[in-house]
Amino acid sequence: MKFTLSWLKDHLDTTATVEQVAERLTAIGLEVEGIDDPAARLAPFVIARVLTAGPHPQADKLQILLVDAGGPDPLQVVCGAPNARAGLVGVFGAPGAYVPGLDVTLKVAAIRGIESRGMMCSKRELLLSDEHEGIIELPANAPVGVAYADYAALSDPVIDVAITPNRQDCMGVRGIARDLAAAGLGTLKPLLIPTIKPAFPCPIAIRTDDPEGCPALFGRVMRGIVNGASPDWMARRLTAVGQRPISALVDITNYVMLDHGRPLHVYDLAKLDGALVARKATAGETLTALNGKDYALTPAMTVIADAATVHDIGGIMGGLHSGVSADTTDIVIECAWFEPTTIARTGQALALGSDARTRFERGVDPEFLGPGLAIATDLIRQLCGGDASDAITAGEPPNGVRVIAHDPALCLRLAGMTVAYDRQRAILTALGFGVDAAWNVRVPSWRRDIDGPADLVEEIVRIEGLDAVPSTPLPRGDGVAKPTATPAQRLERRVRRAAAARGLSEAVTWSFISQAEADAFGGGAWALANPISADMRVMRPSLLPGLLSAARRNADRGAAGIRLFEIGRRYLADGEPATLGFVLTGDRAPRSWSGGKPAPFDAYDAKAEAIALLAAAGVPVDRLQVMAAVSPVYHPGRSATLRLGPKAILAEFGELHPATAKAIGIDGTAIAGELFLDAIPQKRGSGPVRPAFAPPALQAVRRDFAFVVPATLPADDLVRAVRSADKAAIVDARIFDLFALGGGALSMALELTLQPVEKSFTEAELTAIAEKVVASAAKTGAKLR
Repeated sequence: MKFTLSWLKDHLDTTATVEQVAERLTAIGLEVEGIDDPAARLAPFVIARVLTAGPHPQADKLQILLVDAGGPDPLQVVCGAPNARAGLVGVFGAPGAYVPGLDVTLKVAAIRGIESRGMMCSKRELLLSDEHEGIIELPANAPVGVAYADYAALSDPVIDVAITPNRQDCMGVRGIARDLAAAGLGTLKPLLIPTIKPAFPCPIAIRTDDPEGCPALFGRVMRGIVNGASPDWMARRLTAVGQRPISALVDITNYVMLDHGRPLHVYDLAKLDGALVARKATAGETLTALNGKDYALTPAMTVIADAATVHDIGGIMGGLHSGVSADTTDIVIECAWFEPTTIARTGQALALGSDARTRFERGVDPEFLGPGLAIATDLIRQLCGGDASDAITAGEPPNGVRVIAHDPALCLRLAGMTVAYDRQRAILTALGFGVDAAWNVRVPSWRRDIDGPADLVEEIVRIEGLDAVPSTPLPRGDGVAKPTATPAQRLERRVRRAAAARGLSEAVTWSFISQAEADAFGGGAWALANPISADMRVMRPSLLPGLLSAARRNADRGAAGIRLFEIGRRYLADGEPATLGFVLTGDRAPRSWSGGKPAPFDAYDAKAEAIALLAAAGVPVDRLQVMAAVSPVYHPGRSATLRLGPKAILAEFGELHPATAKAIGIDGTAIAGELFLDAIPQKRGSGPVRPAFAPPALQAVRRDFAFVVPATLPADDLVRAVRSADKAAIVDARIFDLFALGGGALSMALELTLQPVEKSFTEAELTAIAEKVVASAAKTGAKLR
């Protein structure tokens, strides 16, 4: 929401500076996002007169001007504007001036061989409007050498305020002025509602046939108007806040919307056929809106139509056909109240936004229809002339008045702040609330967000000042505080630190994904009825779609080796289990003189990450079983699961299936994995104390075994079989060599670590252990070479 300081002072009697206004706005919860002072931005530009204008010898469309900018000597300027001529008075920028519309700083330069010492500027180049057909033309008596910002009265700072969705009352300048007055920054000026004496009965019927989507439709006809340009004061204000002045009628509706938060619409009466009706659209109806685009309407949408066709997408945008023009002499002014949910759903379905939609879907003041219509009518009579009919009031807006029983003591109990009862009453009264002797508070119609006593406390506290809330430490018992983190929270902390320590970057992605992304991962169990956008409709069944999308965006921006992880929730039909997901794409190692080409990630990198993270989580990784992956999103044969037992799946990892990568938009190979934190068994220890490290007293013995195994035998099966041969003596077994023998057989060599306890192994004991190893391996189909 943007407004100028002078505009604010139309409603607020104050001497505050723009800095004081901005400080107080932020203090009461209306965060100021920026302040733009056109006078400061345009300070280097002065009024100048063109003394002579001659052709450029090297370019037909350029002229050489001699310009008097108020200095001792005229300046030579090369100009390409078609309206540049001797005697013209315009705006000049000298070398060193920054031109905001071009984002350049002027300097002395040669243009086609002719030196130019500055620039005659257009309105677009100074960000004053979109006009760029020629340079600015000022009256002949404009004072040469005077700062243009002072001459044009541009010293009116623009304040940009971020309005939260619950503060629909501050979508107009008057609502912001009311808050500032309550905060003590001035006095709210009384709002004068003009009395409109009708000159004739309304010649058309105005009604609503959609009491749910449009409970109230007010309007009137005006005749004999002249739709010219807006006056300078209105055009300047609209331009300052980002609105493009179009014509007096259109600008008046925009001005009333920004001034009071009350959207309106005007129709050319000559283009209407019969009554003006609010109704539901019928299947197959379309509308070409004012933005020039065609929209297909559905029966769920509220429209404004006549007997022949639709003229307005209710509360969002008018139609091009019935819009006013310079030839318009008779109009219909429409002032309606639309149900916010209907507006929001229609706007989302059509992907159509507007300033009117922003206000209607938050909820405008239901009691301001009549005053808003009167204010707009009075402005049109002042600026465009004409006569007004009587006002038609079809339907009834919802009753926005509510009464809440307030206890002033709640301020201390809920906010920890002591505010005198008289001060509380004064604050509420200044904000428009009515307070009787028994503290029954009447909520004004423009405050839809006030629902209970806690909301009243919030209003009092924010106006009194959040900085006045005393800093009170929370009570705590004697002695050392006990940890409050749950085992699940401690687990997440450990794996998060471990992942970061291993070089993975933590990402935070949306919990919502598109339907296509969800389908690529088996489909989502939950979908949102009112999503932020169509691409964020499904609650994610996996963390990988969001991580892969993040990896893709990083790769598109030149990242070579991408290592991302995220800890979050998956949303399944039976719960929301905590999960750690990670993605590895691009180059694992860059090219080098020793390694040659860049080394890509593979499934073994994912396995290493998964095992390391599980170890950090306290999982006995030496007991993990490697089994085939169960999810079809992974490449068969290049993926696996890590389990404790055949059913307890702790992690799944591997190379993504090409179809999955294609569905997400990943080019090349993508390695990913997920750790299912909810499946990790919790320790049953009595406390966090680790057992003391006790190194073995005797030296370990290592023995190598080479087996001939079928090519189809999982290596993990052989390793587990060998380790189980003598659990007391064999403490480790690992594969260190593998090669194909032909005929569907492999040679697999293992290194076993044997740890004596009380005494060193004898040769006979080692022979016995070896026989057990060979026998146990034989159960898997392995033969000693």
